[in-house]
Amino acid sequence: MDEKRSTLLRSLPKIDEVLLLLKKGDTFAKAPKDLVVDACREIVAAIRENILAERADTLPPSAEEVAERVRRRVESMQSAKLRRVINATGIILHTNLGRAPLCEEAIDRINEVARGYSNLEFDLATGKRGLRYDHVKDLLCGLTGAEDALVVNNNAAAVLLVLNTIADGKEAVVSRGELVEIGGEFRIPEVMKRSGAVLREVGTTNRTRRRDYEEAIGEQTAVILKVHTSNFRIVGFTEEVELARLVGLGKERGIPVVNDLGSGCLIDLDRYGIDREPTVRDAIRAGADVVTFSGDKLLGGPQAGVILGRKDLLQKIEKNPLNRALRVDKLTLAALEGTLRQYLSEEDAVTRIRALKALTEPPEKVEKRARKLFATLKKASPEGFRFSLKKGCSMAGGGSLPSQEVATSLIGVRSEKMTANDVEGRLRGLAVPIVARISGDEVLFDLRTIDEEEFPLIKEGLMSMASP
Repeated sequence: MDEKRSTLLRSLPKIDEVLLLLKKGDTFAKAPKDLVVDACREIVAAIRENILAERADTLPPSAEEVAERVRRRVESMQSAKLRRVINATGIILHTNLGRAPLCEEAIDRINEVARGYSNLEFDLATGKRGLRYDHVKDLLCGLTGAEDALVVNNNAAAVLLVLNTIADGKEAVVSRGELVEIGGEFRIPEVMKRSGAVLREVGTTNRTRRRDYEEAIGEQTAVILKVHTSNFRIVGFTEEVELARLVGLGKERGIPVVNDLGSGCLIDLDRYGIDREPTVRDAIRAGADVVTFSGDKLLGGPQAGVILGRKDLLQKIEKNPLNRALRVDKLTLAALEGTLRQYLSEEDAVTRIRALKALTEPPEKVEKRARKLFATLKKASPEGFRFSLKKGCSMAGGGSLPSQEVATSLIGVRSEKMTANDVEGRLRGLAVPIVARISGDEVLFDLRTIDEEEFPLIKEGLMSMASP
């Protein structure tokens, strides 16, 4: 090691010296001693590593500077990392922003159940142990026509659990055109493999016929799987087998048909000018033996994986030991119950469930809201900012309705002092971050995903950015 490196290493502040400085302040009152000591060691170790890697040519930070870094780290631990943000992107089910915001009744149900004890697995009528799924089973079955229902932590888990129960060590027949990749680079074939099922692909990417399934079925076939391609569309020279025809084939061969619906739509969206999306009731009516879908996509509730279908199969799935590893907690069930109740009235669902409201709200109402925010911002006149009204399109997002564009109204935000990229970055750094999109040299606020109650926060955020 050269003399320069040795000199720099000898200049590293001593851990005891840093800790003494921290004891004079209030850092040890804000965090456990071991945590503070570990933070000191990690910061000094990182400085030492930079010196050894020849990435540092100046004297290392002083003990006072290291102590300040430790203070900032401890303070950052006391601030919430998972935070509320304003979604101004126009992507209604934004996976990175938590997908569907919960309706007020779902939030109320969480608050009520979280405050104390609950009858999660206690039957109040008999005084004996109950099942957690019973709190939402009647709603799920009543709204869909299914015989039985249970809930796990997401739809990938639902597919995993169903296949592991029905097809462990045997074949699951599925069309090549339906082998989708879901969020986080997870792929349906990988989920199937983990379930223990042997994937048997049939047809081609764009065309699969009934005879492809017929020829693939053999002694090892345990299930026919149909996956709704809710996050992409193949257009042009295409062909797929309708669920009802697969159900007919399954009955002929004595093989259950599982329909992974993905998004889990409970209402007919085409009534609202949205592309036709198969509903859960459609799948049950078509005769699917098991149907799975997400709770936080088009359903508009919490993250969950719903499993519906034949009672005999659902009982087997429920008894699978893997079910315990994938089960949902009381807060998810409370939120799901609160969400499902809205569907007892379709009018309530499309007005109270925010994701559905954003998707189905008439463009003229979105424009009215945009004009109100525009007037608010113009009146506030944050220095250096200019605003404009314009038309645009929103997207469903969240692996739902991939080709659907929804007419919307936008507010363009320009700064005389900052680039659009700078404005967008500063918006993300606000006390209540605003996540927007950039088009050319301006930032766009899409009013289809902005609630009127968020207007004051947007105004305050822009005013703070305009302050010197």
